[in-house]
Amino acid sequence: MPDPGGISAIVLAAGASRRFGSDKLLHPLTRKGMTLPLAAHSLRPWLETFDAITVVVRPDSAAFCTAIDAALGATIRYVVCADAGQGMAASLAAGVHANPEAAGWLIGLADMPAIPSIAIAGVRDALLAGAKLAAPFCDDRRGHPVGFSNTYRAALLSLQGDNGAREILSRDKIIHFKINDKGIFTDIDTLGDLQRL
Repeated sequence: MPDPGGISAIVLAAGASRRFGSDKLLHPLTRKGMTLPLAAHSLRPWLETFDAITVVVRPDSAAFCTAIDAALGATIRYVVCADAGQGMAASLAAGVHANPEAAGWLIGLADMPAIPSIAIAGVRDALLAGAKLAAPFCDDRRGHPVGFSNTYRAALLSLQGDNGAREILSRDKIIHFKINDKGIFTDIDTLGDLQRL
């Protein structure tokens, strides 16, 4: 179900964590005095901004879902992407397919625990104001999350490979939500990334 206003929040959590060496999304992380699984930190600002969120997971993610629900004390809608091994595009399409009635989709990643809620809210509000594409920008660089209006429904559902929606973002104008927070760039791919955070 999309939030009032019709924007659905989708967070992708179906990656295999190959470069990390273990399930990075469940790796303990201490931020702001709280030790939670990495993905729980990533999801907290989404739950502060939206009444409901969809999290796209792999078929073997029962333990992940249980751990995240316990850590956050929240009810999250999990969508299983049977084709998660084919890359990020399959996960993104699964999230959009699960929210077909939305006026737009705000897409985030579960391995980005430093994104502030103001970035999520800013992109959502840009979509509500009529933007077809929107994203937060810091120092003229695009970060996450990225918002798509339903103009892109067919394009998002037909995505393939591991580049996600990069091709869409490279061809059309993106409305900039300017923010002075480099958390919009911080994703965790390796144990070193986590230590630097």
